[in-house]
Amino acid sequence: MTEEKKLETVVSGIRPTGNLHLGNYFGAVKSFLRMQDEYRCFFFIADWHSLTTHPRPVDIRRSVRTILSEYLACGLDPDKAAIYIQSDVHEVLELYLYLNMNAYLGELERVTTFKEKVRQQPDNVNAGLLTYPTLMASDILIHRAVKVPVGKDQEQNMEMARKCARRFNMIYETDFFPEPASFHLTERAVKVPGLDGSGKMGKSEGNAIYLVDDEATIRKKVMKAVTDSGPTTPDSPKPEPIQNLFTMMEIVSSRDTYDFFNDQYNRCAIRYGDMKKQLAADINAFCAPIRERILDIAANEAYLDKVAREGAEKAAESASSTIKEVRRIIGFRTAP
Repeated sequence: MTEEKKLETVVSGIRPTGNLHLGNYFGAVKSFLRMQDEYRCFFFIADWHSLTTHPRPVDIRRSVRTILSEYLACGLDPDKAAIYIQSDVHEVLELYLYLNMNAYLGELERVTTFKEKVRQQPDNVNAGLLTYPTLMASDILIHRAVKVPVGKDQEQNMEMARKCARRFNMIYETDFFPEPASFHLTERAVKVPGLDGSGKMGKSEGNAIYLVDDEATIRKKVMKAVTDSGPTTPDSPKPEPIQNLFTMMEIVSSRDTYDFFNDQYNRCAIRYGDMKKQLAADINAFCAPIRERILDIAANEAYLDKVAREGAEKAAESASSTIKEVRRIIGFRTAP
């Protein structure tokens, strides 16, 4: 009888700050669907992280259920992965405390995301913002994860997570925590552009198409996309706003559709109105079945409660095992 292969552990979290958009889906969730078949996965909704902006209780509850419904509608399977709410796993906070004891003010103040937040919200520079990287490290290390799917903007926080693991191991002369690595299932991360002419799709940028958007809303957003007067030289390079349209079409449309409009552009015969109508139709065709599932799942409170409860149980089993060993290593009683 052969020994069962032990799967590597993957952890990923998302802050409950509104609906998922196409950038979230193609940049992360689509990869999660593969990960849940290939790894031991923990996907969580980071409601503790959201407290740095002081949301109202009613907004926290609504946003958490929104993300949970949309994760499930996209295909995340609670039978394959632990899908849970961060605040349901209290062991995360205990590890957060231990990691904070080994983190230093200077290194936390040098984190780029902290400095950006200080500039953005100078009247709300709270300790949670400063120690955000150690809470993120706790989210990861509580399951002793070895891989974390993150974007480049989180790489400094990932380095802090590795530093936390190294420092704990060094102080207590152990090799208990692995150093988690950033990774993508594909060779390069998918960057979904916004339709406002530049940058990537994002909630704060106001340029997102949400998975739950209805057909009329999608069409309105796409038809407002930035364009120009069209090319005047055959096979000329595409300006960024136009390239964004083609990038979106490459993601959601058929290859034949993309090639048709690309050929029209290269021959200086492109009609952006026609292209945008086709792009809107293709985006809606992609979103429609997900949108229908989102609405069905969101209306099923009992099912959402069941998924959250069972996900918390799976995550707590893993987390309690870690904390028990951490307490022993530090020198505390393991069963207070």
